[in-house]
Amino acid sequence: QVQLVESGGGLVQAGGSLRLSCAASGRTFSSYAMGWFRQAPEKEREFVAAISWSDSSTYYADSVEGRFTISRDNAKNTVSLQMNSLKPEDTAVYYCAAGRAVVAVITPVGVAYWGKGTLVTVSS
Repeated sequence: QVQLVESGGGLVQAGGSLRLSCAASGRTFSSYAMGWFRQAPEKEREFVAAISWSDSSTYYADSVEGRFTISRDNAKNTVSLQMNSLKPEDTAVYYCAAGRAVVAVITPVGVAYWGKGTLVTVSS
């Protein structure tokens, strides 16, 4: 069982930066691939970024490639999402996700555990 708690959301102007963090409980955190998804109002939840448990390989949605960076600290049971050059279209609730393999955290149906989400609002 893995419990995930996100933090770091808030209001930021376009072009600004935010850093989201996800704290995970459970002794097996290091064996899970981790990811971030987001869901804007009236839209489906979409993949943002993922990181493997083994070699920390990273994967990004095209819409955030080059602007967002995912990282993990297995010693602290945390995964972070550094978001730079934010755009109004990045406004959404951001969810932390865990799965047994990285291929499981690039699509919502493959996720084993979800956090409750943190709201990011980017003003124009």
